[in-house]
Amino acid sequence: MPTPMMMRKMIALPCSLPLAALASEKPSPQFDAPAAERFARLALACVHKEYPNHISHLLNSEKDVAPPHQLTPAFCGCYDWHSSVHGHWLLVRLARTFPEASYAAEARAALELSLTTENIAQETAYLGGQGRASFERPYGLAWLLQLAAELREWKDPEAQEISARLRSLEAMTVARLSSWLPKLTHPVRIGEHDQTAFALGLMLDYARVTGNETFRKLAADSAKRFFLADKNYPLAYEPSGEDFLSPGLGEADVMRRVVSPNDFAKWLSAFLPQIPTREDASWLPVAVSPDPSDPKLAHLDGLNLSRAWMLEGILSGLPADDARRPALKATAEAHQRAGLAAVTGEHYEGGHWLGSFAVYLTTHRGLEKRQADGH
Repeated sequence: MPTPMMMRKMIALPCSLPLAALASEKPSPQFDAPAAERFARLALACVHKEYPNHISHLLNSEKDVAPPHQLTPAFCGCYDWHSSVHGHWLLVRLARTFPEASYAAEARAALELSLTTENIAQETAYLGGQGRASFERPYGLAWLLQLAAELREWKDPEAQEISARLRSLEAMTVARLSSWLPKLTHPVRIGEHDQTAFALGLMLDYARVTGNETFRKLAADSAKRFFLADKNYPLAYEPSGEDFLSPGLGEADVMRRVVSPNDFAKWLSAFLPQIPTREDASWLPVAVSPDPSDPKLAHLDGLNLSRAWMLEGILSGLPADDARRPALKATAEAHQRAGLAAVTGEHYEGGHWLGSFAVYLTTHRGLEKRQADGH
C-alpha cells in the first residue's frame, strides 16, 4: 500500500482537457473518462496533502494539540475536513462511473489509504469528543452522508468493504443530525457552509439510498417546516461576496424533493416570481470571482456550479409543460459554462474543492431517482 508521500509523488495535474456533459453511472456518448480525469486529478492531488490546512478544532486541554493527520487521519487533506470528505466522494463517484479509466486504480488506492478501519475509528472518536456537537454541522456531515451513500450504491467488493468500515462514523453522523434538526428553530439562510437547505437536500438523498425512513421523514418535515410558507424571495440580494451556495435556489432545490410536481410549481410561483416564462438567462447573471487565489473570494466560482445543479434540480421537479422550463434551462447552461471554465487547478484555494462541485453537477448526482415526499 503506498504511503501518502508516495501517493503525492505519483500524482501530476494534467493540462486542461475538453469539458463535456457527464452522465450518471452509464455515461452518455458526449462524455468519456479522459474528460473526467481533470476532476479526478484535482482530488488525487489533495486528499493526502495535509498542508496548508485550515482546521476547526476545539481544544479542551493541551493534550488536544496535534497535527491534522493525528486528529482526523481519514480526512486530513484538501485544506479542510469537509473538502477532504467530498474529495473522497469525488474519487468514489468517478471510479464507480468509469471503472476502466486511467485514474481509477489511483483513486481506489487513495480510498484504501484513507478509509482504513483504524482511521475511521479515530474519526468517530474525534466526532464524539467533548465540545464537538457542532463540528462540521451541517455541511461536512451532509457530505459525509453523500460519501456513505455513494459507497453503498457501488456494487463493488472493495467499495462494499470500505462502506462497512465507514458505518460507525456514518451512524454517528445520522444520530448527530437527527438530534440537531428538531432543535433548530429557524433555518440558516446563508450562502456558505451553515446553509440549512443544501444540507437537507443531501440528507434526503442519503435517506433515499439507504432506505432510512425515519431520517427521511425528519429531513422532509424539517424542510416543510422551514420553507413551505416562504414567498417573494429577494433574489436581487444575491449573491453575497463570499457565497458558494445560493440561499434561494438551495431552498427551491430541497423543496422539489419533498412535494409533488404540481405543488412544487405552485410553491415556486409564490417563492420565486422572478423566473420568466421565456428563454432568458438574464434574470440571474453568472457570478465572477474577483480573485480566484483568495480562499473566500474563490467561492463565487463554486457558486456558478452549485447554481447550475440547483437550477437543474428545480427543472426536474416541475411538470413537463411548465412555462418556466426554457428560462431555467438557459440559466443552468450559462452557469455551468462559467463554473466549469473556472475549474483549472491553478490556485489551490479553489482547486481543492471545485472539482467536487463540478463532478456533482456534471454527473447529475442530485437528480438521481427523484422521489418527492409521499409520492
